[in-house]
Amino acid sequence: MKQILISAVAVLACAACFAQGRTDFPMKPEMTEIWDPEVRVVTPGATPMDAPSDAIVLFDGINLSAEWTNDAGNEPGWKVADGCATVVKGTGVIKTKRQFNDFQLHIEWTSPIEVVGESQGRGNSGVFLQGLYEVQVLDNYNNRTYRNGQAGSLYKQYAPLVNACKAPGVWQVYDIIYTAPRFNPDGTFFTPPTVTVLHNGVLVQNHVALRGPTEYIGVPEYFVKAHGAGPIVLQDHGNPVRYRNIWIREL
Repeated sequence: MKQILISAVAVLACAACFAQGRTDFPMKPEMTEIWDPEVRVVTPGATPMDAPSDAIVLFDGINLSAEWTNDAGNEPGWKVADGCATVVKGTGVIKTKRQFNDFQLHIEWTSPIEVVGESQGRGNSGVFLQGLYEVQVLDNYNNRTYRNGQAGSLYKQYAPLVNACKAPGVWQVYDIIYTAPRFNPDGTFFTPPTVTVLHNGVLVQNHVALRGPTEYIGVPEYFVKAHGAGPIVLQDHGNPVRYRNIWIREL
């Protein structure tokens, strides 16, 4: 910390000198080099899909109950088999036991290979950040719906930049970067939550600022109390959407 402060003071002193027109204070490369603290080492996964060394594995394809509960805090009702967790209609959402603020989330999902329904009735689920802000999961492969409700949307707030959906039954990937909101004393946003989403490696949300929690009816505005950390929630919308390889890095 002492070296950082010394470096910062040196840079400011140099800047002040040049601002006043001095030419007898030549800059050297080391004046703008910051050495401490050393950047922390994280070992990447073998592939971009694999969890890095500092990640929390939320679902490893075998044990769902270690990190997840249903909405009542009991055992999840979803089916776990063949390395994935499948939504069981009517069992309700599942949510993480842990609470999170800022994070990088990796989650893989696939819509049912048997196509049933259209628009919002086809492969519908969702990933809720802090339990409040939904990244839509939907089968939008040759299936049109309202643009701010399709896969990759921040539901009813931001349409995805492009439709990057793969065919039904093919595994898809969301990589989500989330910065939690900060609040004023009256409960309004000091800074709103922001979200970046890559869908199958394609940027579909570019650091968008949310207006408030996800609403099905009405305009999302922030009328609830300020909140702290919250869970990751996966939605039961009645379709047998499957999930696997879920990991998170706290930022």
